[in-house]
Amino acid sequence: MKTKNILISVIIPYYKKKNYIYSTLKSALNQSHKKIEVIIIYDDQDLSDFDHLKKIIKADKRVKIIINKKNQGVSISRNKGIKASKGKFITFLDADDIWNKNKLKFQLNFMRKNKCLISHTDYKIINSKNKILGYMGVKKRLSYNDLIFSCDIGLSTVMISKKLKSKALFPNMITKEDYILWLKLSKRFNIYGIQKNLGSWRKSDPSLSYFWQKIKDAFTLYSKYEKFNLFKSLFFVLLLSLNFIKKSLIQKIY
Repeated sequence: MKTKNILISVIIPYYKKKNYIYSTLKSALNQSHKKIEVIIIYDDQDLSDFDHLKKIIKADKRVKIIINKKNQGVSISRNKGIKASKGKFITFLDADDIWNKNKLKFQLNFMRKNKCLISHTDYKIINSKNKILGYMGVKKRLSYNDLIFSCDIGLSTVMISKKLKSKALFPNMITKEDYILWLKLSKRFNIYGIQKNLGSWRKSDPSLSYFWQKIKDAFTLYSKYEKFNLFKSLFFVLLLSLNFIKKSLIQKIY
């Protein structure tokens, strides 16, 4: 099959991102690879943003919206999108992140050429006003032993083959849900890194409660999902936190 005829599914969970969703959706719908389906999971009981979404989408038949009856979180929402997807490849895009125009085309060609099932890419780090704060580079390949110490995968840069569809479901967590999934997949598959900037991740200013939630979820990750004992789990939480701080300090500043 010619590359241009391959359907790619784009999964976007939506919850109160009105200020950013226009740029996000336009970066998906204006891709140079046109054969896409965009699945938006509207995860908010408040439907006040729904008309705004429809205005952005207009009559683009490539877009499908799934409405959750109640707020279920990003994990369940993404899983609904994955199950509803029909593409040969599946991608994830958070509702405040942005893709470069050739992101899907370049990544699809890379995955077909290298016969890989999962890949991710370099990306820029931007703030709420689109100012570039830094840059995150990736290794050419990530194994489980690389990943267990630090989550170096940007969710909105990931593309997976539909062959992983049944294996690529997110655990129901508030944070770290993507990290848990990448660790699970890395035990069986090589995760390929594309050393080319193909998107932008929007950095927010997390609250103190959110910070502690990430610490709590990191402990759950190691103790429940990786089945580490108490002391090993605490040790790896500390390492993960230190590596996060280290990455923040050494990221290239523009």
